Amino acid sequence: MTPPAVRATPRVLSLIPPMTQLNTPYPSTAYLTGFLRQQGVDAVQEDLALALVLRLLSRAGLQAVREVVDALPRHHPGARSPAVRSFAEQADAYLATIDRTIAFLQGRDATLAHRIAGRGFLPEGPRFAALDHYTLGDPQDDDGGDPLAWAFGALGLQDRARHLATLCLNDLADVLRDAIDPRFEFVRYAESLAMSQPSFDPLAEALAAPHNLVDATLCELALAAVERHRPGLILLSVPFPGAVYAALRIAQAVKAHHPDIRIALGGGFVNTELRELAEPRVFDFVDFVTLDAGERPLLALLDHVAGRRSRERLVRTFVRDETGAVKLMQWQEPDVPFSDVGTPTWDGLPLNRYLSLLDMLNPMNRLWSDGRWNKLTVAHGCYWKKCSFCDVSLDYISRYEAASAEVLVDRIEAIVAETGQTGFHFVDEAAPPKVLRALAEELLRRGVQISWWGNVRFEKTFTPELAELLAQSGCIAISGGLEVASDRLLQLMKKGVSVAQVARVTKAFADAGIMVHAYLMYGFPTQTVQDTVDALEYVRQLFEAGCIHSGFFHRFACTVHSPVGLNPAEYGIELLPLPEGSFARNDVGFTDPTGVDHDGLGVALKKAVYNFMHGNLLEQDVRAWFDVRVPRPTVPRQFIARALAGRD
Repeated sequence: MTPPAVRATPRVLSLIPPMTQLNTPYPSTAYLTGFLRQQGVDAVQEDLALALVLRLLSRAGLQAVREVVDALPRHHPGARSPAVRSFAEQADAYLATIDRTIAFLQGRDATLAHRIAGRGFLPEGPRFAALDHYTLGDPQDDDGGDPLAWAFGALGLQDRARHLATLCLNDLADVLRDAIDPRFEFVRYAESLAMSQPSFDPLAEALAAPHNLVDATLCELALAAVERHRPGLILLSVPFPGAVYAALRIAQAVKAHHPDIRIALGGGFVNTELRELAEPRVFDFVDFVTLDAGERPLLALLDHVAGRRSRERLVRTFVRDETGAVKLMQWQEPDVPFSDVGTPTWDGLPLNRYLSLLDMLNPMNRLWSDGRWNKLTVAHGCYWKKCSFCDVSLDYISRYEAASAEVLVDRIEAIVAETGQTGFHFVDEAAPPKVLRALAEELLRRGVQISWWGNVRFEKTFTPELAELLAQSGCIAISGGLEVASDRLLQLMKKGVSVAQVARVTKAFADAGIMVHAYLMYGFPTQTVQDTVDALEYVRQLFEAGCIHSGFFHRFACTVHSPVGLNPAEYGIELLPLPEGSFARNDVGFTDPTGVDHDGLGVALKKAVYNFMHGNLLEQDVRAWFDVRVPRPTVPRQFIARALAGRD
């Protein structure tokens, strides 16, 4: 094969496709752009997820939506949607208020909070009906008839207004879904087309369909970005299944107008679900699909596009060859050390245009969706990498590397200088306590003032002394996995903690003034109804004792890259056959001999925890939350109190 002619290294445009987050940039493009610039590459970035939402949720955008709604035939399902009917009746009010509402959520018109909170400014659609169903509190409480008084009190004016404005935006998202694009959501946009989808057919059919208003707007924005930057290579980062459809729509538009531009696809979705990619139609849209940490594959890819490297020497990169077959090029080169990946940059992203949303009255969810956080990684991978439900066989978990505290604080200072923002979200799978201690000491030594939060394992290394040190360095919140809240199952999943240990660690954080969120799980292999009831009793006691302030129960899903998926017999289950296909492969079904209806129990678990977060019915027998008869908890009522007193 004749090598291509050598050319200059192309300009690289990294794009965030819809949908990721609206309150802060997803960090993948910031990391890659910062790394490439450190290598001397001309690199730029744009957030098309934010751009799409801001275009649609503007006066001009809603006028276009109104025209579509007015033209809906009577037999169209959307014409009967409560959200669409409400929008049609109040369209003038939406057009008159939307630009100011967006400005308020961007922090550019704070005084509008008075009018929004008074419930006379915003048009109110079906989403506002939920205000009457937030809590199971005492009906005798005197709140003056205000359903939000329990959440925000008399002084939470800005928070109250942000929550109401977010409900208004959610009403509009429902209109876009019902009238224009049934796949539209602010986060999980067209997720079902990609998530664990063995066949590419649903995506291919959707991408072959004529453009609706959302598609047309997205493609217009993508082509405008290409015209502004004139790249030779476009990087599309798809962290979630809900970003795949839009990423391929962007690629489709670019290929139609600029067939000479090369396009690469990567990110978390690719790394977990496309590791066995064999679908050639993907390469009708993109030229390359890269796996795992992107720095080394990207350097090889740039050399290839510039004619300095053959296709056979690409690193962890899928291509389509001359015969139409998909091949994974796996030239062996060492990954770029984590300490050498450089400082992420947000240059080019409109940091003053992100939306501080407040959609769920959950303190941890609020950190995710409200405020502009600089996202940074303390270490690559996980230092524990044993949990049986986790993708421990994949690079983003298995390859653990940490940077020194000096390097981390250098990056923090550079980011604060660039963005003007001192809030940091450390996005590690589980930040190592040793590194966090060194980081806290270095922040305090230099007098660097930041606010930060992140995810940890609730291990005994987090003593009250360390928790206090982290709080002094700016730690405001910690999240971690309690998972099934059962010592038997915690041991089975190799979590390396016990319920009593979690109680002591979380209490240390709470006593230091740090908000604590617990990731909870149900439906793990061999989990019985008794296990579930006992888990809820443990959680009730943790809330009652002030150990945790927030929590959420997630349904266990078995993935092919986890120890459960790789060795199901060790966990007492049998995997169901994977569907035939050449596209995505991640979640796998299984049969559990217990035969428990976990989905039915999950409704009670989520309802109970939601109320526990707000101090409701903490003294109630946990069996009252279930709609079916369940056994009495076997957990002593004073278990957590005894654990905190050192008497397990």
